[in-house]
Amino acid sequence: CTQIKLEKYQSLVKDVNAQGVVALGSEAAYFSLKDIINRAKANPKNKFPLLLIIDSIQDTHNLGAILRTAECAGVDGIVLTKFNSAPINETVMKTSAGAVNHLKVCLVGNVVQAIQELKENGFWIIGSTLTNAKFYDEIDYSFPSALIVGNEEKGMRKLVADQCDFLVKIPMKGKVQSLNVSVATGVLLFSILKSNAK
Repeated sequence: CTQIKLEKYQSLVKDVNAQGVVALGSEAAYFSLKDIINRAKANPKNKFPLLLIIDSIQDTHNLGAILRTAECAGVDGIVLTKFNSAPINETVMKTSAGAVNHLKVCLVGNVVQAIQELKENGFWIIGSTLTNAKFYDEIDYSFPSALIVGNEEKGMRKLVADQCDFLVKIPMKGKVQSLNVSVATGVLLFSILKSNAK
């Protein structure tokens, strides 16, 4: 443990409530898509590997919350888009409660090519959307799968949705007809886990 001057502390934490403690770490380690696929398929605990594709999430708090949920759900790997996405930074690290350090994360420049590679390796692609979709609980997820969640405001891009084997939605009973993307991701990930536990 090392004490630092107040000015240095303030420059490190900026406006974040760090409660007087700062830890310095290295940047997030990234894996190749091939490595994530191989690790997921080789895990003896996985009857049906589950990956999460995060396409163009721009809010760092949403990204951190999604990564935290994904780690809690035991997701085998994360595929993040390089462009139009929030970076994994200190806000994401804090919001994820350190979950980023336990996840295999891959950055891809072209999500459609990544989807094709996943399909070639036996993964089925499930897209989360509000339109033209089945309710999430109408599908049996007994297969290696990759769930895609899209941008907070615009949702999943059409060219990405066109690559999906299934499109799923969450039934809404209230007047507000959408959930925050991190909440929706949690509902879908844990429903896939529940389906696979049968």
